[in-house]
Amino acid sequence: MTEKGARQTQHLSVETSYEQLESGHIKTKYDFIPSIGQHFFQYKNTWIRVERSREQQSTMLDMPFETVTLTALSRDKSIYFSILEEARKQALKKEEGKLVMYTAMGSEWRPFGNPRRKRELASVVLDTGVADRIMKDVQEFIGNPAWYTDRGIPYRRGYLLHGPPGCGKSSFITALASELDLSICVLNLSERSLTDDRLNHLLAVAPQQSIILLEDIDAAFVSRADSEKVATAYEGLNRVTLSGLLNCLDGVASTEARIVFMTTNHIERLDKALVRPGRVDMKEKIGHCSSDQLRRMFLRFYPEESTRAKQYVDIITKTGKPISPAQVQGLFMLFKDDPEAVLKNAHNWEEIL
Repeated sequence: MTEKGARQTQHLSVETSYEQLESGHIKTKYDFIPSIGQHFFQYKNTWIRVERSREQQSTMLDMPFETVTLTALSRDKSIYFSILEEARKQALKKEEGKLVMYTAMGSEWRPFGNPRRKRELASVVLDTGVADRIMKDVQEFIGNPAWYTDRGIPYRRGYLLHGPPGCGKSSFITALASELDLSICVLNLSERSLTDDRLNHLLAVAPQQSIILLEDIDAAFVSRADSEKVATAYEGLNRVTLSGLLNCLDGVASTEARIVFMTTNHIERLDKALVRPGRVDMKEKIGHCSSDQLRRMFLRFYPEESTRAKQYVDIITKTGKPISPAQVQGLFMLFKDDPEAVLKNAHNWEEIL
C-alpha cells in the first residue's frame, strides 16, 4: 500500500520501531499502518482493494506469515507492476547505506529490526594481517564466480573464526559485511524448532548478497569423539543433527553462491568432519590482544599519543595476563578523554573491570 493510502485508511494498527541516529542514540518511532482486514485506496486514478490476512502459523509449517491480496477495479494489469516497483524502490531507499540483519522465522528470513549504521572495518582492530587475509579471500571469491564454474568447483566459501570470547569475531563479521555491502543472516543452530530439513531450506532461500552467520557453533554440536562423555548434557538440546549440517554445507542438495561464517570459542570441541576443506575453507584465530593490537587500539582512542601508547603496551605486557579487545575497550571507555588515567589504572585492569 502506498504511503498516502496508508495515511488515509481508517482501519489502523500501530507499529513501533527503533532508529539508530548517526550519533549512536536510539530514537523510538511509531507509525499507523493498515491493520488486518480489507482496505481501499486510490492509486493513479484506479481504486485498489487490499486484504491483509494472517494464518495460525507453526514454525514447522511452510506457510507465509502474512498474505496480502490486491484487487484492482481495472482491466490494466500493469497497475500491479507499478505498485510493486514503487514499493521496491521505497524499501531499497530505506536500506540504502545501511546494514540489514536477517533472522530465521519459520521457513523464511525476515529483517531483524531496522537497518543499522554500517561499521567501519578499521574500527575492529585485529592482530596484524588477519583482517587483510580474510578480506582478500572474500573479495577474490565474490569477484571470480567463473573461475569456480570453469573448474567444476561448487561456488561457495566457508570461514571459521575461533578464539576466546570478546576478541572481535562477531564485530569483524559485521564490519566485513558493511565494507562489502552485504547483509547478514544470523542462524541459531540451538533453536529447538530447527530441523535438518528446515536448516537446508533456510540456507537455500537466504537473501542474495548476504553472509550466513552461524555463531557459537560448538554450543550446538559435540564432537563424535567426545559424545560419550557429554551425551547426557547435550541430549535433547536441539533437533539439528551434525550429519544434517554437514550435508547442508557441502552435500548434494547444498546451495551455491553462498558465504558462510561460523564462530566458536572452543575449536577443539568441533568434529573434524565439520572443519575439513570444502566446509571450512579458511580458519583464522581471533585471539587475545598482541602488543601491536594494544598499541593500535590505544591510538584509535587517543590519536597522537604515541609515547603513552608504548607505555600502555609495556604496562599490560608486564602483567603477564591475557587481555581481550573487549576488555581493552572497556578500560578506555572508563577514561574516554584521559589517557594518563588509563596508564595509571592499566596494571590492575582486572579489578577495575
